[in-house]
Amino acid sequence: MLLRKTPLLLLIISLLFISGCIRFVKPAEQKIHNSNTVNKVVTHHHVKPGETLYSIAFEYGRDYRDVARWNHIRPPYTIFPRQKLRVVPIKSDIKHNWNKTTQRKPPARGSKPVPRGEVRPPRPVVISNSNKKLHWDWPTRGKLVSTFSMRDPGRRGIDIEGKKGQPVRAAAAGRVVYRGNGLRGYGNLIIIKHNESYFSAYAHTERVVVKENEKVKLGQRLADMGTTGFNKAKLHFEIRRNGKPVNPLRYLPRRR
Repeated sequence: MLLRKTPLLLLIISLLFISGCIRFVKPAEQKIHNSNTVNKVVTHHHVKPGETLYSIAFEYGRDYRDVARWNHIRPPYTIFPRQKLRVVPIKSDIKHNWNKTTQRKPPARGSKPVPRGEVRPPRPVVISNSNKKLHWDWPTRGKLVSTFSMRDPGRRGIDIEGKKGQPVRAAAAGRVVYRGNGLRGYGNLIIIKHNESYFSAYAHTERVVVKENEKVKLGQRLADMGTTGFNKAKLHFEIRRNGKPVNPLRYLPRRR
């Protein structure tokens, strides 16, 4: 009787073993599938006519100096259509920056050793900048209809609602480094470089009266407020520090 049941028991045990293996392998296959289709990273950008190094860095949220260094481009940062630019750092660049920031200098002569368990307070960070202090002002008049949020890609600045055709002015003195409509979602866009760290952007404009490389003063008229497909006229305004969006309301004066 036992011999007759043996093949049946072996069959049942084999089926249980196979089903257990399937349950074990399936999540791993699903994970690999998701990583190939969802977690895609853009590493290069092909330059289009009218683009500048500053507008490309702005599009990817990078510091223009980093993009220039990754592609061995020197001032005045001339680029050409169809040129292939890297917009993310390579591993050697990350490793170089890591070693540079983590490298420790030997203690100076005469300095006292820090006892174990005691933490020496950090020295204040002094940021040297040859540019004068920036004076900011509102780029246009109107109702503030959208505020800044890093979590929402559509709110990397503020939206000011007004009347079509009203003037859009420079929020601080600087130089125009881009004017065009090559960035999706921004319409006619103007980017001003104020110093080595700060840029400002003015989107959904029309009748632009400034040219690239033109120096502008605080309050100088740049363009008119447009609509770019919206029901009402509005200006989308951004401030970038080292390529990263910051809250413009921290820089603009309070409205009375």
